[in-house]
Amino acid sequence: MFNKQTLRDFDLQGKKVLLRVDFNVPLNSNLQITNDKRIRETLPTLNYLIEHGAKTIIVSHLGRPDGKVKPEFSLKPVAERLRELLKKPIILTDDVAGSDTFKYVRTMKDGDIIMMENVRFDPGEEANDPEFAKKLASLADIYCNDAFGTMHRAHASTTRVAEYLPSCAGLLVEKELQVLGGALENPERPFVVIVGGAKVKDKIGLISRLIEVADVVMIGGAMAYTFLRAQGHNVGKSVVEKDKIALARLLLEKAKTQNVKFVLPVDHVVTGEFSFSAEYIVTTTKKFPRTGIGMDIGPKTIKLFEHYISKAKTVFWNGPLGVSEFQRFATGTNEVAKALANSKAFTIVGGGDSAKAIEQLNLQSKINHVSTGGGAALKLIEGVSLPGLQAISEKL
Repeated sequence: MFNKQTLRDFDLQGKKVLLRVDFNVPLNSNLQITNDKRIRETLPTLNYLIEHGAKTIIVSHLGRPDGKVKPEFSLKPVAERLRELLKKPIILTDDVAGSDTFKYVRTMKDGDIIMMENVRFDPGEEANDPEFAKKLASLADIYCNDAFGTMHRAHASTTRVAEYLPSCAGLLVEKELQVLGGALENPERPFVVIVGGAKVKDKIGLISRLIEVADVVMIGGAMAYTFLRAQGHNVGKSVVEKDKIALARLLLEKAKTQNVKFVLPVDHVVTGEFSFSAEYIVTTTKKFPRTGIGMDIGPKTIKLFEHYISKAKTVFWNGPLGVSEFQRFATGTNEVAKALANSKAFTIVGGGDSAKAIEQLNLQSKINHVSTGGGAALKLIEGVSLPGLQAISEKL
């Protein structure tokens, strides 16, 4: 699956490398980083560049400044954290491929790193403007994309710039593609998949593709109620995508045809209103109250999911299994996270809220791979072409 050029295919000594990373980290109201995972995951690539004598020019976005300079989206906190992690000076330029950036690039020595300001401060970035991409390219000799989380975006710094420079993938992108690709191409079996989240429409391609390669597919979160309704069950006032019921039936039939075990919740944590403090009952699918709202998977379902996880050799998980932003209804999500951490299987967590649960429980070290790209990871598994990946040169 992975046949793109990587950093290892280049002589980097003395070369200027334009490195696209995804440092779109969460900040609190004081503009302090609350989770630096995306920065830490890029350290192998940065250290490789330093050790091989490259002059590295970092390009990243942060937030959605919509092509305007907005101080609250400055990369200053990121530059400060990167200095701490690498224990070396990191210059943050005042502009995006402007005079200040060019000034510092001209004085760089082998092994130096500079970072330009938020690339989305320039409207040419999200417009995928060729002139802006040329300006970025003029800074360097080589383009390296290590921003897996943005590979599904066709922006100037993720795709267009590769038209003007020799291009390659960074070590993080290489790892993501090898792990996620390997899970699909040749997983150790049984291969168990857990998919949660609110809407079937967001995961149609993912579920359909995984049915083709998995042995067991387990569904949780609000989307489970569309599948349960498709089976003829009453689910009260739970969220159901009525226009996706027919599609849910097709996916259930596809699983049956493919001899894939398709597991839906057998019991539920149910409230009378959608609220973080709502009183709840636990009930089975057959006894679901007509005015109830499903907020989480119940204890029997948790045990059922844990059973299949314990038998698995490979597990892929994406999406919360309840309204996990409300602590009272995060039990299902948290217990499945713990089950993965205790599993002997090769475990993959596909970014997003699943990755957040793993991090909040401090279980990262017990999971084999936590993806840095939620949307990109799902698109890759679905088989959808990633513009950022397509732009990178093939191996010679």
